[in-house]
Amino acid sequence: MMGNLKPLEIVLIIAVVLLLFGAKKLPDMARSLGKSARILKSEAKAMKKDDEPATAPDAAADQAAQQPAAARTIQASPGDVTSSRPVNEAKPTTQS
Repeated sequence: MMGNLKPLEIVLIIAVVLLLFGAKKLPDMARSLGKSARILKSEAKAMKKDDEPATAPDAAADQAAQQPAAARTIQASPGDVTSSRPVNEAKPTTQS
């Protein structure tokens, strides 16, 4: 529907909005709309983060200390060992 609007129709819509709300209130409305969009985005990220399984940092550190990391390889296709290569993973660094 929005793709069918002609330039004259868009100008008419903008004029009606200006008449209804006034030029002074439009920046405030745009600002509040931006704040609402930011809040919605942060809440969506929080919901995604809540869905991930939570592990205690101490438990993960203890498990990593007990088991040495095995080298991982990437294979081009299942069963193809001629083109596999080792993966260099970044080691976690601790900062104080």
